[in-house]
Amino acid sequence: MRFLGNIEAKTDAKGRVFLPSVFRKVLQSAGEERLVLRKDVHEDCLVLYPETVWNEQMDIMRSRLNRWNRHEQQVFRQFVIDAEEVTLDSNGRFILSQRFQDMLGVAQSVRFIGVGDTIEVWAEERAKELDNTKEDFAESMEKLMNNA
Repeated sequence: MRFLGNIEAKTDAKGRVFLPSVFRKVLQSAGEERLVLRKDVHEDCLVLYPETVWNEQMDIMRSRLNRWNRHEQQVFRQFVIDAEEVTLDSNGRFILSQRFQDMLGVAQSVRFIGVGDTIEVWAEERAKELDNTKEDFAESMEKLMNNA
């Protein structure tokens, strides 16, 4: 399952937003119905995980972290604290909770960006900042690919 795209969407007064149809089609073809949304570890965006991808990540994390180590258990706890299950309604919308809207700084628009097996959700204002890094991106790609 691979998501690809960069699509703007509007939130309504109740905090609902349409998951772009191109992403819904990928989910449907994979038989995915449930999603998990959480704050990204590094960026000021949210990550929308299909349930199977989320479960794989949880299994990997659990296998690497010791339940009996206080610090590692806190890392795991912090990871799951910031997660919410998301269900699409019959129109393909889901509720972006007020907590997540506040985290992102969402005014009215969000941007969905397909990133392989997950979908990032950005406040439109912050997503515009991604366009300003094209030179840095080109330099990074050059370095990475020349080292391959």
